[in-house]
Order: sequence, then C-alpha cells, then structure tokens
Amino acid sequence: MKLSEHSFFARDLIRDYPVAVKGEGSWIWDEKGGKYLDACAGANVSGIGHGVKEIADAMQAQAAELAYAPPQHFLNQPTVDLCEKIISLAPEQYTRVMLCSSGSEAIENAMKIARQYHVFKGDSSKYRMISRWQGFHGNTISADAVSGSKMRRSISAPMLMDVTHIDHACCYRCASGREYPECGIICAEKLRQAITYDGAENVSAFLCETIVGAAAPGVTPVPEYYPMIREICDENDVLWISDEIMSGTGRTGCLLAAEHWGVLPDIAVLAKGLSCGYAPLSAILITEKVFDVFRRTGQPYIGGHTYNAHPVTAAAGLAVLDYLEKNNIFSDVSRKGEILGEGLKNIMDTCSIMGDVRGKGLMWGLEFVMDKNTRQPFGKDKNVSPMIMLEAMKRSLLVYPVQGGCADGISGDAALVCPPLNISDEDIKFLLDSLKETLLYVESVLKGGA
Repeated sequence: MKLSEHSFFARDLIRDYPVAVKGEGSWIWDEKGGKYLDACAGANVSGIGHGVKEIADAMQAQAAELAYAPPQHFLNQPTVDLCEKIISLAPEQYTRVMLCSSGSEAIENAMKIARQYHVFKGDSSKYRMISRWQGFHGNTISADAVSGSKMRRSISAPMLMDVTHIDHACCYRCASGREYPECGIICAEKLRQAITYDGAENVSAFLCETIVGAAAPGVTPVPEYYPMIREICDENDVLWISDEIMSGTGRTGCLLAAEHWGVLPDIAVLAKGLSCGYAPLSAILITEKVFDVFRRTGQPYIGGHTYNAHPVTAAAGLAVLDYLEKNNIFSDVSRKGEILGEGLKNIMDTCSIMGDVRGKGLMWGLEFVMDKNTRQPFGKDKNVSPMIMLEAMKRSLLVYPVQGGCADGISGDAALVCPPLNISDEDIKFLLDSLKETLLYVESVLKGGA
C-alpha cells in the first residue's frame, strides 16, 4: 500500500508496504495472496507462530468477563496467575514480577526499581547507569539513553540523560583489538574500570542485553563474561539488569538466556515472546534480594502505569506460557537451533559478503562485510540490509534488517534470524534455501554481476 493510500505514520516513508491479512504457524499472507515465512518472528516476537486459536480464545473470554481493573484499586486473577506461572518457570532467586505493556516501559521501570532499591537501603548517592555500546533497549527517552546505537541516538542525543557506556562483548569486532581467550575478557573488565571512574558510591546498575538483538544481531559473550560481570557487580553493590526482551522466554531453550552462563541478574526484563505478539505485554523479574528491601522498609514502589496488570494482556501471556509448556516447545529449541546455526554457517562458507554468524538457540545474527579478511563494512549508500530484506521478501522470506551501527556504532549491515520456536524442520530448510538464494543474488548485484 502506498503512502498516499493510508493515514498511518509508517516507519519508512519511501517504501510501499504490503498489507498482512492472515497468519498461520510460521507463515504470513498479504492481501494479494503472497505468502512469507516469518524467519524473524516479526522482531523476535511471535515465538509460537501465528493464528494459535487458544490464545485468542483466552483473550476473548477474559475481555467478556473483565476487560480492565484499575490497578490502584484491585488485583485481578489473570495477573496473579501469570506472575505465579512466570515464577514457577524462573530460577528460584526470582520471587516477584511486575507487569508492563512494552519492553521500553519495562526497562525504564527496572531502572527505577534499581534506584529505589539503593535509596531505600540508605545509599541515595547511587543513581548512575552503566550500559554498553551497540546495545538497544527501547525507543523511549530513558531507554534510548541507556541504548548504545550511535546512529539511533544521533537526533535525540541532546535530550538524553548522561549514561556511561562500555564496549560490548563482541569477539568478531573486539574494540580492544585482542583475540579470545588471551584477551583476559577485557570487555568485562571495562565494567570494573567504568565503576571506578564513576565511583562505586554513585553507580546504581549495569544494564545489558544478554544476547544482543537489534543493534548488533546475535552478539553472544564468551562463557567467562557474565560470571565476571556478576562478580564485579557484587563487589561494588551494583545491580545487574539483564534485558531479555529478545533473548528470553525460551528463545535459547530457557526462560532466561542468562541461565546458560550459570549466573543470574538481579533484575531481568521479558517482553516480546512473553505474549508472542497477541497482546502488548512485558514483565520485570525481581530477585528476593531486591524485593526484600522494599518489604523490610515498607516503602511503596513509586511508579505504575495505566495498563500495568491488564487482565486481557495477562490472560494472553498466561495462555502463551501454558501453550509453550503443554507442547514442550522449550525442550526442542536446542536441536532446532543447531540445525539453523549450522545451516547459516554453511551459507557463510559460500557467500563472500557474509562475515560472521553468531547466536544461540533460535536467535542468530548475520553480519555483512565488503571484505571478509579486513571485515570492512559496506557504506550506507549501498543499502545492503534493506536490499537483503526486500530480496528475501521476493523469495517468500522475512528477515529482520539492521543497517548502521553493528560494526562501529555508525556503519555496518546485519540481519536477525529468529523464527518461531515451534518452526518445523521443513520450514527451517526452506528458510536456509531461500536465504542462501537471496544472499548469493545480493552478492552478485554488489559485485556488478546482476
């Protein structure tokens, strides 16, 4: 549909968009009958695929019974049940859950919880946030401030609060120019250095994506990284907030991706896959260590939103988690992830513009480069990521494009491949075949052969 044919403020004011009219399983159809394999689950959202009737039925039933209850007056049963379900699936350190509507909103509340934790504990000087470059935490002003994409922050920069950023944990593009494992995991040590510079007495929390999503797709730290982060935070009374908006809710086979590193954050944020696109929903998981300060002091949380604990969205989230559990979907993520990951690496072996494949479970990032040896990124004028997205659509495939920032904060092209968790083996094969055809075609265009 052309811009002149509708009134929606679309993200891209140049491109014409097809209109999606139906979704079923891992596929989406447009108004002209075009069919697309959703190889990015929207934006890592549709974890159980499209058109699952029992989720819609649960929402409809709840809306008919109680569509909204003012949270300043009432609890409601779907909210209570959803929080209990999340706690039952989470590691035992987590004892409380706050529900919100979006990832950005949850990130901001997580930051406020960390600040109030320190204030109520008697450490009111601790307010500063530390996060990482090449990270993305949302599009609200505070979430933008802790994000680390220079390209995304360029216009809003004068409006953002002061946040200390450290290098991200990317071996492919180590900011210190070192090689693992001789590097000494310097990217983790940068947190210790930043806390020293800012003063431990001033630092409230360290916030990062466990596995990077939209800013540097698929960047996954080495095994030693998060144990070191946990130790550094503990030594300095700094809370660790893990953004699991993309990597959580089974995306790597566990509720939290951090579980793979054997250590856990003080506060974890879930969204996207928590309701799988059926309703706007996010959750903040809070450890007993953090909650105990609120309990002991009797201090109320200073915050809250109109749609906190919304009955219909909570019903959707509960139905999604029940569906994931009933169908044992988490348990098969590792196997499918190995098939997908190996297939993507095989494509890289035959495609000269594919510089790196990284990820875990069913969350994979692909980075595209002009030269594999030098790792030189393409210039923005080449429009590599948008070209890959559009060419993939011509081949009935949806991938999530990332343009600008994944290489050095300004330049670099990448794509996120994160299909529904219940994608079939047959559809994984289609994904890999279509993606290979797409990338080889784009490679030929960039080299002047098509």
